[in-house]
Amino acid sequence: MTRRWQTLTLVVLPLILNAMAITRYVPEGQEALFGLRPSSTDTSLTASYTGTAAYDPRTLTPPVPPTDPPVNTQFAVQLVSGDIPDLSIRHHGAFLGFSIEFSVSNHVLGRNGSTLSVPFLNLLANLQRRSGRITVRVGGNSQETAMMVPSLADGGTLEKDKAGLYNPTQTPPLVYTPEILYMMSNISTLVNVDWYLGVPFNDTTNWRLDIVQRGQQILGNRLLGFQAGNEPDLYVSHGRRNADYGSLSYKGEIASLLNTMRAQGLKTQNQLITPSVNGKWPIEEVIQTGILDEFRDEIGVLSVEKYPSDNCAAAFKTGAEVRQPQEMLPTYLTHATGVRITQQYLNATRFAQEVGKPFMMFETNSASCGGFPGVSDAFAAALWGLDYGLMMAHSNFTGALFHVGGQNVYYSPFTPPPSNQTAYRQWSVGPIYYTVLAMSEIMGRSNRSQVIDLGVNNGEQSTPGYAIYENGTPMRLALFNYLDDSSGAHDLRVSISIGGGETGQAASTPPSVRVKYLLAEHVTSKVNITWAGQTLGTNFKSDGRLRGEESIVNVPCDTTSNTCTVTVPAPGFALVFLNDKAFEDSTPSGNTLTFATTARTKTVNTATIDPKALETSNGHKGKDRVKMQSTSKGSSPNGASRLKEGLAQVVMTGLGVGFGAALFTLL
Repeated sequence: MTRRWQTLTLVVLPLILNAMAITRYVPEGQEALFGLRPSSTDTSLTASYTGTAAYDPRTLTPPVPPTDPPVNTQFAVQLVSGDIPDLSIRHHGAFLGFSIEFSVSNHVLGRNGSTLSVPFLNLLANLQRRSGRITVRVGGNSQETAMMVPSLADGGTLEKDKAGLYNPTQTPPLVYTPEILYMMSNISTLVNVDWYLGVPFNDTTNWRLDIVQRGQQILGNRLLGFQAGNEPDLYVSHGRRNADYGSLSYKGEIASLLNTMRAQGLKTQNQLITPSVNGKWPIEEVIQTGILDEFRDEIGVLSVEKYPSDNCAAAFKTGAEVRQPQEMLPTYLTHATGVRITQQYLNATRFAQEVGKPFMMFETNSASCGGFPGVSDAFAAALWGLDYGLMMAHSNFTGALFHVGGQNVYYSPFTPPPSNQTAYRQWSVGPIYYTVLAMSEIMGRSNRSQVIDLGVNNGEQSTPGYAIYENGTPMRLALFNYLDDSSGAHDLRVSISIGGGETGQAASTPPSVRVKYLLAEHVTSKVNITWAGQTLGTNFKSDGRLRGEESIVNVPCDTTSNTCTVTVPAPGFALVFLNDKAFEDSTPSGNTLTFATTARTKTVNTATIDPKALETSNGHKGKDRVKMQSTSKGSSPNGASRLKEGLAQVVMTGLGVGFGAALFTLL
């Protein structure tokens, strides 16, 4: 693997330190893509709001629990050990990951290979400590028109033509530099993350394969593969192909792509992710073209993309009937939504197992075209996303990626601030991030987790439950309560047993179980979402670190009756650890590390300490930018910018009693 090493300096502090406000200097020419959030005191959706979607404070009204008939809130879950029918395939801990829209990747990843986004590193590190690794795709609609150039006039890494920004069928073209890839590579040096990229498919006569050539060269074994077409079944309706374009046409483009890759001496084995269809073409139709028969060695992953709904009529004024968020909310508070989506892929996941290929949900979230206000950015989305993720695992998907958009979407797991407002602790973390965080502990680090939908409570759709097995042993229970009732009257009381009774197995219920909760006050809450008592803060307040003391509830069991009774608040989710091994495999490993950059960029004083002091601590004046080590070859006589094979050197430096720091320097 060929890598250009730069000097990347990051200070790593244990969580025991109080976070201090740190100015992060922003380069000139990097303005906000969208406007800022105006102030608002009325948070209902009837209030006027003209700001960007990512910071919309308006909330919906939680649905009232049904009374005719009422939901049963007390039920039993009987588990057994051994060979359990309907268990899923084995899953790795990083089942859920992220899909970052290419056009916002420079805002999420960092400024360049030596100036990385610290909150992003922290958000990934949270997951790595639980699941062992993370999977991230950089792509989406904007990959289709992306063009690599050696450099940009303003020294940036990516530029976007905004002419078609508000047209759902027109993706503005992108130009970007290889620095995007160096950022990804350097992130993987610090956090255990692997990447997917995408091949532009807007011109299949003159393939632009710079991203393949440089991606393979720069990312090496951190690169998992390339998406070959993003929702090709929608190309005709989006005006990107002629009306006669179909699945056979797509197969021909795959053949052309592979021929060109071979002609250019590029690696092809297991490199393509395909067909990434949305559903206009059933994936079975694409399979029936013989694409797997002809290109089995080259196809690494079978993929689809699916959102349960869309908000396109409201987002882009298409003239179609606008879906009202309040009316859509109940569809995200039922197990049926995840079941409906996954059922259509059961034949495909079975086929993928037969041919030995992974099957991924390559892009998903609560609703396409930005999501629904009050739904996609509320606690309901966290519960729905977790239920949906577990249903995909039960249905033998091998992974799923939740999409990350820009300032103009409601559903992003995390959102950097507008560029002209960047400061160290000013990211915003959405409910879907909590979904991925909880899922990483549900699966753990053993890479042997198998999932089963238990159909608990006689299949009641507002109280689903799953069991996670390893080697025939029940390890964890995942219990949901979609109901909303702060009185406690609709809290669930779930009686759990392992063996005993009429199972024909010896009773093996433990003397106690440990429980972690995903909670918020209401399904419509946008703040104070917690996982095991910890939170990532409110809008513009997150540095990517979990805040607060972790809360793990120990529940004594009745060994006489062979039962453990666990409460699940309304609303809420409970992860029940059934034995010590299950808890250990999900408990965050190692010391809690956080990152802080020492980048030198434009001086923008947002801290409460003397900016002159900051110039010699974590940043420097914009006029001194030329003195820093460059990321572009030849642009600075002092830059460590030449291509070099090497390893990251980690130098430990003590900073005093009670804390320390690690100075990462990539040579």
